[in-house]
Amino acid sequence: MAKGIQIRRVIDDNRIFIDMPDSPDNPCSACGACCAHFRVSFYCGELAVGFGPTHPVSKLNNVMACMKGAEAGNGRCVTLIGKLGKSGISCSIYPNRPTPCREFAVWLKNGTPNPACQRLRAQIGLPPLHPLPSNAPIFDGYATIGG
Repeated sequence: MAKGIQIRRVIDDNRIFIDMPDSPDNPCSACGACCAHFRVSFYCGELAVGFGPTHPVSKLNNVMACMKGAEAGNGRCVTLIGKLGKSGISCSIYPNRPTPCREFAVWLKNGTPNPACQRLRAQIGLPPLHPLPSNAPIFDGYATIGG
């Protein structure tokens, strides 16, 4: 995986969002383990401002919403399309995914693989990711919401 990168953006309110390229080098496009493991709960205000998913969500309480299927953790998010660990798996709402999904990084800022990602990959029979080469391009940019 010589060309694998992740795009790390810091939004104007200092939230960090991770985007992965739509390319064969993207390890997520043949994994999906995080989308079938974590509880994906987020502030329901994301729904009101047009940032985040508009469906399919469940109301947890007056403040929090959750992606359907992932309400209790260890449940597959209903927006995940494809087979875990197989090529072509993807998120049907990727551009509008909620904050927890945007903040999960495959590689840490220093280029080492995220330990949680490594553990989840192993659980579905995928090999561990290698650290990114020191010269790997990790775009670290700043953006405004929506940009």
